[in-house]
Amino acid sequence: MRVFVAGATGAIGQQLVPRLVAAGHQVVATTRSPAKADRLRLLGAEPAVVDGLDAMAVGEAVGRAEPEVVIHQMTQIGPVTSLRTFDRQFEVTNRLRTQGADHLLAAASAAGVRRFIAQSFTGWPNVRSGGPVKTEADPLDPDPPTAQRQSMAAIRYLETAVLGVSPMEGIVLRYGSFYGPGASDEFFGLVRKRKMPVVGDGAGVWSFIHVDDAAAATVAALDHGSRGVYNIVDDEPARVADWLPYLADVLGAKPPMHVPVWLARLAAGQVVVSMLTTIRGSSNAKAKAALDWTPAWASWRQGFRQAAAGLAEPGQAGAESVRSAR
Repeated sequence: MRVFVAGATGAIGQQLVPRLVAAGHQVVATTRSPAKADRLRLLGAEPAVVDGLDAMAVGEAVGRAEPEVVIHQMTQIGPVTSLRTFDRQFEVTNRLRTQGADHLLAAASAAGVRRFIAQSFTGWPNVRSGGPVKTEADPLDPDPPTAQRQSMAAIRYLETAVLGVSPMEGIVLRYGSFYGPGASDEFFGLVRKRKMPVVGDGAGVWSFIHVDDAAAATVAALDHGSRGVYNIVDDEPARVADWLPYLADVLGAKPPMHVPVWLARLAAGQVVVSMLTTIRGSSNAKAKAALDWTPAWASWRQGFRQAAAGLAEPGQAGAESVRSAR
């Protein structure tokens, strides 16, 4: 089928596009940067240089592509310098999740697109009460830390907009915390430098997903599942107190420091404390059943070890497609 991928040069896009091509789909893929168009050609896609916040440009690009499915992967996340200013760090991404989503949905509706797939996020947006692992039926956090409220509002807006458009079928994929090619450098660097401590009892629960598994789930969502929200995470939600020391060991780093909650709040702010002590993980049961998808990296344990070592990884359709395109 013809697939339009908006935001195709990010960590997921670079895994997703070659998977789509390898599966026989015709792919039109967007980037904001003309310099990245050749990269998309190497991945096997027809590139389109489009600013996702330009309604007219988005409409023209989707109209020319005449896709059956549109995939919204547009974000703009640079190095995060301080989680005290979380919403400021994610300001452009929040606009892409609101204004950008509106432009893309309007263009998709006008083009007669049958299915619209959008990137969302699971982890810190989960309600921070009750059990440690949440499903798609559980509510989002009604009272996130102040510095995350605009980002939470953008996520709510995106999901409501995507699920509310008919007759086009809206699919929301809530990806967990990414790692893998193009997604690990900053994260692993913090752990190597001992800049990510275990705060308090380290009870914050994280759900991870390898970027290649996220791409595989997105391909599966082209023709599996029905209108709704799906958590795209691995099989093992884990407390910070468990996964962080393991990752430090895998990276050959010193064990993470342990700091009390009051000191972490004073030094880094409430968002850091929340993410390391109170957030909840996510279940992937619905996605595995409805999308006919299973993560190749069932646990962050094997995934971290392979990502850190740069070993050959399962599910290499993306890499093989890039090599053949060259």
